[in-house]
Amino acid sequence: MTGRKFTVQGTNNSFICGHCGAEVQPLQNGSVRNHCPVCLHSKHVDVMPGDRACDCHGLMKPVGAEQSGKKGWVIVHRCQKCGFTGRNKAALDDPQQPDSWDALIAVTTQRRE
Repeated sequence: MTGRKFTVQGTNNSFICGHCGAEVQPLQNGSVRNHCPVCLHSKHVDVMPGDRACDCHGLMKPVGAEQSGKKGWVIVHRCQKCGFTGRNKAALDDPQQPDSWDALIAVTTQRRE
C-alpha cells in the first residue's frame, strides 16, 4: 500500500443507510461520505477510496475503531458479504451531520467477531 494516496474520484451524494435507514447527507468538507453517521455502517462500493467501482455492494459492519495521529479516528469495517476489511476516516467534525461519538465509542469497546 505504499504510495497510495486518497483521491476523491466519486460523487458525494446523499443516501439512505442500508442498516438503520437514516437519511445521510453529503459531507461538507470536500471529501466523500462513505458511512452512516448514526450507526457507522457502510456499503462496499469502492475499490479505491471514492471511486464507487466495486460491484460487491455488501453491507460493511463497523467492527472497530483506531486512533491515528494523522487521520484522527478511523473506523474499521468488515463486509458481511465478501469479508473485505477496510478503514474509513471518521467524520466527527462535519458541520451538518457529524458521526455519532457514542456509536464510535461503542464500536471501540465491542468484541471483534
